[in-house]
Amino acid sequence: MSSKVGSRREIKKLPEYLWEGERVDLITSGTYGSGTGIVVLTDRRLFFLKDGVMSKTSEDFPLSKISSVQWSSGMLMGKIIVFASGNKAEIVNVQKTDGKAITDAVRARLTNGVQSSPVPDQTPSPTGAEGKPDVYEQLAKLGELRNAGVLTDEEFETKKAELLSRI
Repeated sequence: MSSKVGSRREIKKLPEYLWEGERVDLITSGTYGSGTGIVVLTDRRLFFLKDGVMSKTSEDFPLSKISSVQWSSGMLMGKIIVFASGNKAEIVNVQKTDGKAITDAVRARLTNGVQSSPVPDQTPSPTGAEGKPDVYEQLAKLGELRNAGVLTDEEFETKKAELLSRI
């Protein structure tokens, strides 16, 4: 992700929106509908996430339902167009390098048989006996976000300490 401007809140909330065992591959920022948030490509889906103070939006495009994806580039920014289940979704104000990388990755997956992992059920990660998400899963996701460059080492250490205190 070349720019994190305006998307830190979504990045911090991202683990809450991931399915069990889901791996984040690419992230960028963009505008979908009336909200600016992040576009996330995982091993199972492409989704848009806006987690604001006043409103929250999450739009999923399972890779198995995407028929095609287009990239359109302007002078400074670009646009990702997703065709899925007969619908067309446009995500605008996307950084050029990030948007092209995401569309290329989605196209490669569509060409190679959509996805390598089984289709998940459409529910968030299961919670532990106390109704809290599994701390070990959250630690693994946190590590993936740090390795992907989404979180700084400082953000990672802070969140890791918070999660470890729950064990």
